[in-house]
Amino acid sequence: MPFEDATQLAAQVASKARSPVEIVQAHLDQIETVNPPLNAIVTLVAERAIAEAKRAEEAVMRGNKLGPLHGVPFTVKDSIDTAGVLTQRGSPIFKGRIPAADATSVARLRKAGAILLAKTNLPEFSYATETDNLLTGRTNNPWNLDRTPGGSSGGESAAIAAGMSPLGLGSDVAISVRGPAAHTGIVGLKATHGRIPATGHWPEVPRRFWHVGPMARTVRDITLAYSLLAGPDGIDGYATSPIELTAGAESKPAHELRIGWLVEPGFGAIAPDVGAAVAAAAKAFADLGFLVEPVRIAALEENNGLDLYSKLHVLETKPLMARVTEGRLSETFKYASRILATADPSPADYIAAIQAVERLRSGFAAYFQQYDALLCPVTPVSAPPHDRSELVINGETVTARHILRATVPFNLTGLPALSMRFGTSGDGLPVGVQIVARWLAETMVLRLAARLESVSGVPGLRPDQ
Repeated sequence: MPFEDATQLAAQVASKARSPVEIVQAHLDQIETVNPPLNAIVTLVAERAIAEAKRAEEAVMRGNKLGPLHGVPFTVKDSIDTAGVLTQRGSPIFKGRIPAADATSVARLRKAGAILLAKTNLPEFSYATETDNLLTGRTNNPWNLDRTPGGSSGGESAAIAAGMSPLGLGSDVAISVRGPAAHTGIVGLKATHGRIPATGHWPEVPRRFWHVGPMARTVRDITLAYSLLAGPDGIDGYATSPIELTAGAESKPAHELRIGWLVEPGFGAIAPDVGAAVAAAAKAFADLGFLVEPVRIAALEENNGLDLYSKLHVLETKPLMARVTEGRLSETFKYASRILATADPSPADYIAAIQAVERLRSGFAAYFQQYDALLCPVTPVSAPPHDRSELVINGETVTARHILRATVPFNLTGLPALSMRFGTSGDGLPVGVQIVARWLAETMVLRLAARLESVSGVPGLRPDQ
């Protein structure tokens, strides 16, 4: 049962084939068995979850109208507020913090009948691609304990991949949902910026890059979760677009849809097995009847998204970091320390970076005048060993931050992007591909992902197989 998806579990509850108590207990048992070496779960709310499961079971037996996730457990990254449950943000500075209210995303899943099971690990303040901190320690990848599950939603990705949760909430400022999903072989969606309110997520800056997003093992679970999470809440000023599940090009037949695929150039060095996975996915789409061709995007080649993000992010984040850590620097881990120690860009460099992001956005707008989707890598390599400061790709040495190169452009521009597995590295680790569409075209992303998932043929979709 722990590896059944949320959609199936909800159907079993509705049909009375399984009880919510049975489902929640099975996941609690899985956590007890597999979490110790992984350290993905950092706060468990077992008694509360069982109590809610009993109430959910009573509702089923009474014949009450059930929500689409009635009785299904879910987990939440520890940067997202959960009422009455520890939300410590990966830092001793926030040790013992208990929010009074749920984040909008959490409240929406609970309203749909889902049961909060646990909080998951993250890097300090969510600002790293390695999930590690001074408060709750390091999370390991369930496929290989010597590898990272990524960050900053690495605890969430590891928990879902290892069957401790069927569905979860992560957040993404540059890579943090899609990268961990790729590193652990699950699915993660970063919807168009503002589609899913970030209310109740911390840090709030830079809010124009932060996204809250669903993570799961199947595309249909992501589709269901997105339908429940999207839409304005009247609090997040960026969340203004009502959800529309069918519109425009999304309803075209496959032979009328154009998919461009790209590995290099534009994303820097990419490992051969990652490039091979993207090429294989392109062929799969072509075999399914889509119009598929290799592309180049000049705006990507001319504007290095990682460099732009670094200039903008550091300057906007440092005041928050300085305020939070004032008088408590001894309690900060290396991630916050690095941000604080980084030199500010000059005003001219900062303005130039903003203008370059505008050119990048215009370049994508032009691309989507010709194509319905972009297929590309998620990360340039499969999950790296822990604590690497450099990566060697095709004989080229790059900094560890290069891991962001193929995801950060879509945070800068706010485009919807999904990560899913479509390959295996030479050392047996999952390899992901990324599907991107025009703004507000989540239906297109999800449609294409579902078709690709149907022919994935990837062996060993579970770490225990």
